Amino acid sequence: MTFPYVVRRGDTWERIAQRHGLQVQALIRANTELQKGGGLQPGCSVRIPNAPDCRYIVQAGDTLAELAGRFQIGLSDLMEANPDVNPRYLRIGQTVRLPVCKAGPIVDTTVPFGYQEMMRSLELLGYRYPFLEIGSIGQSVMGKDIPYVRIGCGMRHLHYNGSFHANEWVTSLLLMKFTEDYANACVQAQSFCGSDAGRLLEETSLWIVPMVNPDGVELVLHGADPDHPHAGQLLEWNGGSDDFSGWKANVRGVDLNDQFPAYWETERDRRDVPGPGPRDYTGPSPLSEPEASAMERFTRERDFRLVMAFHTQGREIYWNYRDYEPAESERIAQRFQQISGYAAVKLTGSDAGYKDWFIQTYGRPGFTIEAGYGVNPLPLSQFPIIYNELLPLLTEGLMV
Repeated sequence: MTFPYVVRRGDTWERIAQRHGLQVQALIRANTELQKGGGLQPGCSVRIPNAPDCRYIVQAGDTLAELAGRFQIGLSDLMEANPDVNPRYLRIGQTVRLPVCKAGPIVDTTVPFGYQEMMRSLELLGYRYPFLEIGSIGQSVMGKDIPYVRIGCGMRHLHYNGSFHANEWVTSLLLMKFTEDYANACVQAQSFCGSDAGRLLEETSLWIVPMVNPDGVELVLHGADPDHPHAGQLLEWNGGSDDFSGWKANVRGVDLNDQFPAYWETERDRRDVPGPGPRDYTGPSPLSEPEASAMERFTRERDFRLVMAFHTQGREIYWNYRDYEPAESERIAQRFQQISGYAAVKLTGSDAGYKDWFIQTYGRPGFTIEAGYGVNPLPLSQFPIIYNELLPLLTEGLMV
């Protein structure tokens, strides 16, 4: 079995082989057509044979016990996979094998999932599954990277995103858990929700932006401490309350899902919110916020066949926008309804959202998925139900 890897700028045969624990000649033999076609070019696909266990390069201060805990691998399993490594003396630059088949889950679904939890999970997922491409689409108001993860290198490009709204951070957890389970199914050569994971990996490129609004998510989960650079202004916008659990906006009090140039003026007038606050302020102009601008640029730079924006709550699927949607959108939404139990709803009276702009601009299927049911932020106890409901829908999106 082989796995696809997308060549990045600066890659060489030697660097790719080292990262995946392979001999250079074995890598080249699996990609003879590239040798004939002019070699490695950024963006082209390389087949990784077998893709066994991943490797970790020892850094200053690392111990084998600490690495076992970090990567959720039993210490005895880690030692067994590295018989030539002295557990009492790791050398900086030394290579340690990480046996994926004996590793536990990375994404913790039992604790609130903020920015630090996401970034740590992405780091570990990148080590365990080297075929994932992880990068940034831009930065938030407070300078946080807004990460993306790409899984697969097929010609059919798709996009999922979460946490446009700060108090809907459970959608970030949903997408990160899906990423891990999908990647693991590929490595283990398993069926994934009834589909061939390896075939999906080769045929599609799924681009996930798990947390569009990192500043807002951190505000919801941790509040505005006195040393927060915007603490005074945020408290004023929040009516003097230090409880930010209901906050939807970014750290400048702008609703990021009312920021896109799709009848933005109509949405501004409908909302009639005079200025920044916890929710519904459209901002001074379309794409005024760096997070929305980054999403617009990220989308324009890629040829997405379909997009899905995950929100909470209501257990509904919004599939249309002012009749700009293609005829197939309703059929796809009905299929999503069938496999998830969520209601496919033809929505009116809403503009300036990400999926609205995508449908209007490209005339392709775009969906807003309202996960779970209740009051935002949804309790973490709902997560197993939400994940089980939406896993078939997330997978079905890869086959549309």
